[in-house]
Amino acid sequence: MAVISRGLEGIIAAETRIGDVRGDVGQLIYCGYDINELAGKVSYEEIVHLLWHNRLPTQKELDALTTALRAERELPQGVIDWITSAPKTAAPIDIMRTAVSMLGCYPTVRHDLDMPESHAIAIKLVAQIGIVAAYFHRYRTGQDLPPIRKDLGEAAHFLWLMTGKEPGSEATQTLDVAYVLHAEHGFNASTFTSRVVASTLSDMYSAISAAIGALKGPLHGGANEGVIHMLQEIGSLDKVDAWIEEALAQKKKIMGIGHRVYKVLDPRAPHLKAMAIKLSEELGDAKWIQMSERIATIMKERKGLNANVDFYSATVYYSLGVPTDLFTPIFAISRMSGWTAHVLEQYGDNRLFRPLSEYAGAPVGKKVVPIAER
Repeated sequence: MAVISRGLEGIIAAETRIGDVRGDVGQLIYCGYDINELAGKVSYEEIVHLLWHNRLPTQKELDALTTALRAERELPQGVIDWITSAPKTAAPIDIMRTAVSMLGCYPTVRHDLDMPESHAIAIKLVAQIGIVAAYFHRYRTGQDLPPIRKDLGEAAHFLWLMTGKEPGSEATQTLDVAYVLHAEHGFNASTFTSRVVASTLSDMYSAISAAIGALKGPLHGGANEGVIHMLQEIGSLDKVDAWIEEALAQKKKIMGIGHRVYKVLDPRAPHLKAMAIKLSEELGDAKWIQMSERIATIMKERKGLNANVDFYSATVYYSLGVPTDLFTPIFAISRMSGWTAHVLEQYGDNRLFRPLSEYAGAPVGKKVVPIAER
């Protein structure tokens, strides 16, 4: 008899050489590297190369990738026109999802004649996804669209587009590390979605559009927005205990606490926690991190649950001055490297995903009654 696994929990759907989430020991692996070995030691661009090619780049390879990414930053004018005519009240993640679909309508420029088209598309998507988010934010707030620059790395360039100001080294380093920490996470919902779509041999734009749609959900990428909304609702450190007590009594979900896979501490959380503390000290506003720490302590004591990556990334982004509804888009910007790596891997050894289902409907054998007699 077939065993039903709701949510495919515990089911191994495919092999991958890209990443591994070892939830029982709290370990995250990128192509053989522990995340603790990578975070703060390599740039996001190096991670892009690692996930695509299964090894860290040489300086020559990194320079080539950096040049290719920066050469693809210019959005097609038609996409810019759409971004600057979209409803200003639209969710940025919806703009990103639709823009990725639109990008598929324009030809992809190759930087190397020997480069497969799918790889050229991956470069285009990694290079342009942050531009989409930043440009929409500038448009909706009535600001001009800063010109594309080719002298800045991915993290610094996003900050430049967001603010129109030269990004500081601390902010750049913080965002770059956040990009590294969010780049890959196994067969999570959005990554699996991208692979399912790719398994039909649909194009990469369709696969990534679907992935962004999955990421939008509050049980996936939208969780970090929920953390800040929770902190804002609580208001101050002295109200944390009572708020959490009431929330637990009403069986409310505490955002940013617990994880579907990790049974121990999320290995990304300590890195983001350290950055959140540092940013709070620099800003002279420890309120948010103090509230976060108190919530984490209570949940660990009461429920045995640990804070996850969303819990501290929310404070980091908030401290960087990023609007709350851009938290999930930043997640999408960094995860684009992982999504494209998985789509490329799926294309390389494809097998159409076609799971079975267990029928639980009405008994078989029903007869059609003429419509006049129903």
